[in-house]
Amino acid sequence: MQGLNKVMLIGNLGRDPETRQTQNSAVCNFSIATTEVYFDSDKQKQERVEWHNITVWGKRGEALGNILHKGSRIYVEGRLQTQKWDDKDGNKRTTTNVVATEIILLDSRNKATETENPSSSGNDDTDIPF
Repeated sequence: MQGLNKVMLIGNLGRDPETRQTQNSAVCNFSIATTEVYFDSDKQKQERVEWHNITVWGKRGEALGNILHKGSRIYVEGRLQTQKWDDKDGNKRTTTNVVATEIILLDSRNKATETENPSSSGNDDTDIPF
């Protein structure tokens, strides 16, 4: 039986996205914060913020790099990918990213949801390639 590697997150961008061109494709990187609210043993409301590194490849990543900004609220669906390397001091490092396969903008100009099929969102931005 095969495994399942699927992540679904809703959060806000912590900084503007960074887009760069690799040899084969554009890649857009950004981080989003998700907040969990819970009550501690003293019944005091607590919040825990988790940060998630997101990677979006290709034309979709290039377009999102132009649309998203710090504070944007988005839904991200994708898979976890872990990278290991040695830093400049020879220390072993590990980073886990979410490689996005679907992005939904939750705070677009008209508060409508934009998905990979822009014509279904009721928006006129049909030239956006995601």
